[in-house]
Amino acid sequence: MSSSEKLPEGVLAVTPLVGKRITLCVSGSIAAYKAALLVRLLVRAGASVEGVMTRSAQRFLGRATLEGLTGRPVQTDLFHGPGEPHVELAQRSDLIAIVPATADLLARLAHGRADDMITATVSCARCPVLIAPAMHPNMWAHALTQANVERIRSLTDWRLLGPALGEVASGEVGIGRLLEPEQLLEAIEQELSTGRCSASGGAASSTAVVSSLAGRKIVVTAGPTVEDLDPVRFLTNRSSGKMGFAIAASAARCGGQVTLIAGPVTLPTPAGVQRVDVRSALEMQAALHQALAAGTGGADALVMCAAVSDYRPRQRSSSKLKRSAAPLQLDLEPNPDLLAEVGAARVGRKPFLLGFAVETAQGDQLVTAGRDKLVQKRVDAIVANSAQDALGTDETRAILVTAASQQPLGPGSKAAVADDIVAFLSAQLSQK
Repeated sequence: MSSSEKLPEGVLAVTPLVGKRITLCVSGSIAAYKAALLVRLLVRAGASVEGVMTRSAQRFLGRATLEGLTGRPVQTDLFHGPGEPHVELAQRSDLIAIVPATADLLARLAHGRADDMITATVSCARCPVLIAPAMHPNMWAHALTQANVERIRSLTDWRLLGPALGEVASGEVGIGRLLEPEQLLEAIEQELSTGRCSASGGAASSTAVVSSLAGRKIVVTAGPTVEDLDPVRFLTNRSSGKMGFAIAASAARCGGQVTLIAGPVTLPTPAGVQRVDVRSALEMQAALHQALAAGTGGADALVMCAAVSDYRPRQRSSSKLKRSAAPLQLDLEPNPDLLAEVGAARVGRKPFLLGFAVETAQGDQLVTAGRDKLVQKRVDAIVANSAQDALGTDETRAILVTAASQQPLGPGSKAAVADDIVAFLSAQLSQK
C-alpha cells in the first residue's frame, strides 16, 4: 500500500490482513463466543470477514451478533437459494478459519464429508484453512480424535491451531481449550504474510540478518523444572518461561516447525507451536531425546532456554515429611546437564545449539561466564544475562556470546529480544 492510499475506516495500521477476504466458520461449541471477539480483531486489522455457522453454533452465538460484527449475511444452509454458495464462498476466500472446531467437525473434515455449509466450503477451498479445535480434554485425547487429527495434519494447506492446555467449560483442566482470539489473529496474520520474518526492535535488530525458518525444525525448552521432595513440597527456581515461549512464538512466525518443551508454567501455547509439558529434569531429558529423534539429527536447532534444576532429592518421600525440632537434612544428587549431553553427542554441527546462562555476574564477568559455558557445553552460542534482568520481569537485557563475538540484546521486551535471537538463529542456519 502506498503512502497516498487510505486505510479502511477503523484500521489502525498496515497489516497483512488489509484487503484480505476471510471466511470464519463457527461450529457448535460453548467456546463459540471467542469467534465474535476474533471477528472484531480481524475487522480492525483491515480484513473483510464473512461468517458461516452450523445450526448448533447458533445455539451458542447469535447469528445476528456475527452479522452485526461482519456487516454481512451469515451463511448457514448449504441448500438455501440459487447457485452453489459453498463453491463461490471458497473461491472468494483468501483464508478460511474454523473457530471453534468440535470433535464431530474434525471427524467429518478428516473423512471428506461435505454435508453442511462448512465442510462443503472447505472441500472446495484452494486457500489456506486454519482449524482451531475446542472440546473436553477427554474427547481431544481419544484415539479416534487423534487419528482424525493426524489425517488433517497430513494436508498441505490445512493447519491446526491448538488446542491449548487450560480450564475448559466444565472447570476441568487439560488440553482442549480454544486458543485466545489474540493468538488466533497472530496465526492468521502469519499465514497471510507469505513467510514474513522480521525483528520487532531491540539493540540487535538494526544489524541482525533476518531470514525465514521455513522447513526448519526448531526445539525450544522453557520454564523451570520441579523436583518433588514429597507429595506437597518440591525444589524449583524463579523461571517464568516467558523468554522461551517468546522465542518459540517468534520462530513459528518465521515459518519454523517448533516443538516447545515446557516446565510447569501457566502460559498459553503460542500459535503454530507443538507443546510438550514436563515436570522434572528427567522428564525434560526424555522429551528432548524424543524431540531430537535420531541421535541429535532430528532438529535443525535446539534453544535451551529452560532453567533446569541442577539437583534432585536422592529419594522422594511417598508421604509428607513431618516437622520436628531437629534440623532437616536433604540428600541431593545432580541432575543430568541436558545441553552438555546434546553437545557431547552431536556429530558435526547439527543441531545448532544455543544455550542460556543466568548468572549473578554483570559486565565483563557476565561475558566471561557465558564464554566458559560455551566451551564447557560444546555449544555454538550462549545468551548470558544477569538474574536481576531476567527473572520475574517482562523486560530483559542480555549478551549473545559466540566463539568470535559478543552482541548486546535489549534492553527491551522479552518478545523483542526473542525476535533478535531468532533473527540470529535464522542467519546461522542460512549460512550452514
